[in-house]
Amino acid sequence: MAIQHYIKEIGRGARGAKALDRAQAADLLGQILDGLVSDYEVGAFCIAMRIKGETAEEMCGLWDAVHARITRLRVRGAQGSHGAAIIIPSYNGARRLPTLTPLLALLLAREGLPVLVHGMQTETSRTSVFTVLQRLGIVTEPQTSPISAAQVTAMHTATLLPGLARLLAVRQVIGLRNPGHSVAKLLQPVEGSALLLGSYTHPEYLPMLQGTLSQLGVNALLSRGLEGEVCADPRRTPQYDGFVQGHHHVLQARAAGTDSDVPGLPDAIDADSTARYTEAVLAGRLPVPAALAQQVQHIRSLVDLIKNTDKTPIDHAHSAIKSGVSLP
Repeated sequence: MAIQHYIKEIGRGARGAKALDRAQAADLLGQILDGLVSDYEVGAFCIAMRIKGETAEEMCGLWDAVHARITRLRVRGAQGSHGAAIIIPSYNGARRLPTLTPLLALLLAREGLPVLVHGMQTETSRTSVFTVLQRLGIVTEPQTSPISAAQVTAMHTATLLPGLARLLAVRQVIGLRNPGHSVAKLLQPVEGSALLLGSYTHPEYLPMLQGTLSQLGVNALLSRGLEGEVCADPRRTPQYDGFVQGHHHVLQARAAGTDSDVPGLPDAIDADSTARYTEAVLAGRLPVPAALAQQVQHIRSLVDLIKNTDKTPIDHAHSAIKSGVSLP
């Protein structure tokens, strides 16, 4: 058993399990992605890590394994003219509320940004974001191709890394998420500057993700998502954490309370209803939810900072994040 020694470390239960270091985590996931281990080992890995939980160092190792193998996409044209590409992972879909991920992606494209939505449906009971995108005329690219400014490109995980898609599909067998879902939401499959939109569902994941993004030195906007999606919950104002080259500051504190009145938000979560709502907002017939408009603004501010890090010392950008001042 190629990864048996790792399973013995992580599989001793919530109290007895030991964390792997970054190199060990990279080796373990690398063997899984390359198809070098048995289905029994994959299942044991998924259950053991589900019970133990991932550390920031382990997440960095998983990230290393994925990025040593992932297909990277080019941005068509001079990337400096439009700033960072926006990376939106989508692996959950809609459960109780309509998903606003397609609306967020299209609002960002309308700002002139290149947007990549990547993912796959891992829970068949939910309405997939990709089904909504298809209703809006955006189809999942079967082949890797450059992404463009002011455009949303949708990509299936299997196109980016087949081994990761196989690991994610294990959820349909055992019924539980696994570390593949965590690392899939941190993918950086774009050449050049990029801003990752990250999210978490449960507050206990926040410190681990903060540590991971800081150690990786990436650009990201992290917030509590909507049923596992990165789009803001239209009824709430979450905490927003910004990262520029790993430098971290809380951009906005969480606000208490819930707004029950979101004009035009459909009660149904099916793809057709969600697509019609998205089109109505984009056409100006319905207002952009305030929470989503706020999220777009935070993204724009971080993109402006990222564009200037090439000509501005990172400590200046770090100070700008802290003070909330835009760089010239």
